[in-house]
Amino acid sequence: HTENFSMPVAWSEGATQVEVVAPVSFRVRAVSMAWSPPTRGVVRARVVDVGQGSPAELAAAADTRNALLLVHAAPMHTWDDLFAEYLRAPAIVEAAVRGGAAGIAFISTREHDLLYRHIGFNDGKLDRLPMVQLAREDGLRIARLLEAGKRVEVAVSLPNQVGPAFTTANVVAEIRGREKPEEYVVLGAHLDSWDLGTGALDNGCNSALVVDALRAIQASGVRPRRSIRFILFSGEEQGLLGSRAYAAAHRAELDGAVAVVIFDTGIGEVTGFSLGGRTDIVDAVGSLVDPFRGWGVATLTTDAFIGTDNFDFLLEGVPTLVANQKEANYLINYHASSDTFDKVDLERLRKHVAIAAGVTFAIADAEERVGSRQSRAQVEQLLRDSGLEQQMKTFGLWADWEAKRRGRQ
Repeated sequence: HTENFSMPVAWSEGATQVEVVAPVSFRVRAVSMAWSPPTRGVVRARVVDVGQGSPAELAAAADTRNALLLVHAAPMHTWDDLFAEYLRAPAIVEAAVRGGAAGIAFISTREHDLLYRHIGFNDGKLDRLPMVQLAREDGLRIARLLEAGKRVEVAVSLPNQVGPAFTTANVVAEIRGREKPEEYVVLGAHLDSWDLGTGALDNGCNSALVVDALRAIQASGVRPRRSIRFILFSGEEQGLLGSRAYAAAHRAELDGAVAVVIFDTGIGEVTGFSLGGRTDIVDAVGSLVDPFRGWGVATLTTDAFIGTDNFDFLLEGVPTLVANQKEANYLINYHASSDTFDKVDLERLRKHVAIAAGVTFAIADAEERVGSRQSRAQVEQLLRDSGLEQQMKTFGLWADWEAKRRGRQ
């Protein structure tokens, strides 16, 4: 069945155009950053290079009023590079708004003119000023002109389409447990993707994994002790909106949620699971995951992060498992025009289906729960101990937690 929820705003990219008009003239390959507001026609602005956008570089920058800020980035190779790209953006946007900038141009972290898009904040709202991403080669050309002492001016047009709130849905299926049907495990992935490619790695392969894991468990004829809910979340790319809506709508029954298992990082080899700061469940989960050690599923980590659909369940005190995977071909194709079906390793995906089905079934069928639901005080301590508190403040999410608009009441 489907479960509806509201998206706060509709957004789609128009015919983005960026052109250097002085001291030379050339067209720049560019896309609008997601949730960027439109420009009012063509905006002409000088360019100010702010390096990597660190606080020191922003403070040292020339007058940024009515300027387009050029932000550099190193090529992306690791998960840390990806998280750093997200974590630095809010402070850059804040500084640009405070300095009266006309907009921001981020240089792509991918080479060979590869473009991609994502959001700057995790609140599902329209951003505060126009932002574009430039093809790496064009962005570095602009930087070299500035380094040579030239005054660079650009003409930018972002005719993005913005509409009112609208209704979308999560997709849910369930296998009822044979002994404790009121207790359940969630196996989930997000159904939505960004539009430059077809979203095969992010997150089509793992949406297919959830469906096929359901088929495999159903075909076995063996019913687990507890129920299993298979959920394809919508609105993940806009700020985890679908999983947030699901957790809020089902808050009254979350005492029955034994665990939430999420797959969301492409087709790289699964090395284990991140337990979202829950050091108390390492032993219980470890014994259930152990049968897959021969496939390399050997490591449980207790890190916690914002970025996928376990987050709101974690805030509600429910144990969560997020598949840790090797980078493989994920980062080069992440949110990009190259994220297409030919990038999917089907043999490995079938192995991941077996891992997902086996681990989820084991949690649902175990005699004891892998861990208890945490109280609000315990969740808050976890947020502080794991560093999630600072991440939430960076992305503007901490106020919702403090006001009890989000998470365990």
